[in-house]
Amino acid sequence: MNQTEEKKYTSIGGQAVIEGVMMRSPNSFVVAVRKKDGTIKIRKDQWFGLSQKMPFFKKPFFRGILMLLEAMSNGIVALNYSANEAMRDDLKEQAQKKKMSEEELEKKLKKSEKIDVMTFLTIVASFLLGIGLFIFLPHFLTWLFSVLFNQKWNLDGVAFHAVDGVIKACIFVLYVWVIGFLPDIKRVFQYHGAEHKAIATFEAKEELTIENARKYVTLHPRCGTSFIFFLLFISIIIFSFLFTIIPLGVPKGGVELTKLAQIIAHIKAVAWKILFMFPIAGTSYELIRLSGKYSQNPFCRAFISPGMMLQKLTTKEPDDQQLEVALASIKVALLLEDSYKLKEAAGKVLKLEEIEVSSLSEIDSSNLSLKDFLE
Repeated sequence: MNQTEEKKYTSIGGQAVIEGVMMRSPNSFVVAVRKKDGTIKIRKDQWFGLSQKMPFFKKPFFRGILMLLEAMSNGIVALNYSANEAMRDDLKEQAQKKKMSEEELEKKLKKSEKIDVMTFLTIVASFLLGIGLFIFLPHFLTWLFSVLFNQKWNLDGVAFHAVDGVIKACIFVLYVWVIGFLPDIKRVFQYHGAEHKAIATFEAKEELTIENARKYVTLHPRCGTSFIFFLLFISIIIFSFLFTIIPLGVPKGGVELTKLAQIIAHIKAVAWKILFMFPIAGTSYELIRLSGKYSQNPFCRAFISPGMMLQKLTTKEPDDQQLEVALASIKVALLLEDSYKLKEAAGKVLKLEEIEVSSLSEIDSSNLSLKDFLE
C-alpha cells in the first residue's frame, strides 16, 4: 500500500438527498438532482468554511466538532434544495393538468422556495426528536429496566452505560429498518449507495464513468452510518468514565436515594450527555478518519465491521441513472476545485450558480487526483 492510498480519508464526502446527491470537497459544495424530465440540475458553490478562517478548527478533535456542525448545516441546505426542486416539478405537472397561467405558476414556485417559519420549526423539531430518541429514551429505558429487574446499574458504573448504548443501537437499527420500507426513503438509500460508489471510483483513481462506478460496493468506511456506530461505542466508554468524576448527587457506599433525588440525578446525567455530544463527535471523527486511512488493516477491518454492517440498512444498490447523478455531483466538485484553484484561494472567488445537463458527458473532466486533497 502506498502513502497516497493510506491517506485517502481526507478527500471527498457526500450525502444522499431527494432524487440526488450532495458532494463536498475541501473547497467546493455541489448538489445534483434528477428532474422528472430526465435532466440533471446542479447547484454549485465554493465552500469556504470556518476552518479556512480559523485554522484552530483543523486540529484533532476540534475538527470533528466543526465537521458535525457543518455537516448538519450543509445537509439542511442540500435537502432543502432537493425538496424545492422536487416541489417545482410537482407544481409544473399540476399546472399542466389545471392549465395554470405562467404568472400563477411563477407565484407558486417562488412561494415554495421560501424557507418559512414551518421549515425552521421542522428543523428544530427534528433536532429535538433526535435528542429524545437517542439520548433521553435509551437513558430512561435503562433506568426503568434496572428498577423492574432489580439490577444495581448505578450511574457511576459501566453496566448502566453499556445497557444504554445497546438500547441506543437497537433504537437506531429499528428506526432505520422501519423507514427503509417507505418508497421515498428507499430511493434516498439508493442514492446513498450511488454516492459511495462514486467516491470509491475516485479513490481508485479511475475515470468517473457509470461503467467504472457500477462494480464497487455500496459500503464505505467513512460513511455517516459508521460514524454513528463510533458515537455509540465511544459514548459508552466516555460516560462510564465521566460519571465517576462528575457530581450527580449519587452517594457512594450503596446508600439508597429518594425517588426525587434519583430523578434529579438522572436529569443531570441526561443534560451532561447532551453537552458532551460534540466532544464525543470529535473523538468519533478521529476514529472514522483512521478507519479510512487504514481500511485494509485486518485489525481495523474487524473494528469497523459493525459500522459497515449497519450500512447495509442505509444503502441500497442504485440504478445507472442514480449513479449518473452521483458522478455528476463529484465531477463538478472536482472541476470547481481545479478550474478556480480553490485550494489556494484566500477568500470567496466563486458565486453560487445553477446549471442543467442532460448527461454526464456534458461535464468536463478534472485533472485532480486524490493526492491533491491530502492534508
